[in-house]
Amino acid sequence: MRKWLLYAGMVITLFVSGCNDNGNINTTTIIDANFQTGVDGWTPGFSEFSTDTDSATLQTAAGVARLPKGLDTTQYAMRMQAQNGSDDMFMFLKKKVSGFVPNQTYNINIELTLGTQYPAASMGTGGSPGSSVYLKAGASPIEPVVKLDKGFYHFSLDKGQQSQAGKDAVLLGDVANGEEDFVYRLVQRSNAGKPISVKANAAGEIWFFVGTDSGFEGLSIFYYDRIRITATEQLQD
Repeated sequence: MRKWLLYAGMVITLFVSGCNDNGNINTTTIIDANFQTGVDGWTPGFSEFSTDTDSATLQTAAGVARLPKGLDTTQYAMRMQAQNGSDDMFMFLKKKVSGFVPNQTYNINIELTLGTQYPAASMGTGGSPGSSVYLKAGASPIEPVVKLDKGFYHFSLDKGQQSQAGKDAVLLGDVANGEEDFVYRLVQRSNAGKPISVKANAAGEIWFFVGTDSGFEGLSIFYYDRIRITATEQLQD
């Protein structure tokens, strides 16, 4: 069993030795989920489609399930799927984490381990199911919600469009499995070296989200095997 399973569902606050010129100590919070015992506070959502769309055709589904054939089927992950008829489906997970210093700014690094079966070179309507579907991650003091505006369901934060990052989100890469065939593999994506800067709200809360922004007009199925978030206080000079 993977060593990090010991930390499933835990929020760990660590104090490290890094100091600025004033002698202040960085405080780092780690949020680590692997879905072995449940959803761990992560809530699914779907956006970027019209009210004219027959909801049955979207085939949206989300929930904890065993990893598929080709991976370790004794382990669990958060499974998400949707049919992208709008050429812009965004399916996401979000979680609120409390206990941060109110109004303190943090640098956020997010690492995802994703089960995906789609080769980069695969072809599909609108684009490749591997290289035209983009992984994104973000953080905000405000809860991300799905808003109805002029007959369209929008994601409320600025996630950017498909291959573009937004004000509230970074692009982690695409969902290609690194193979030439349609076989499930676990791939890792992160924003290492490009942290997200976010200020906790007055209640000491930050909302985190991860998701796939799709340009492939077909059915996509993914397994979030692990979500690891590191939030480090920005020290003041």
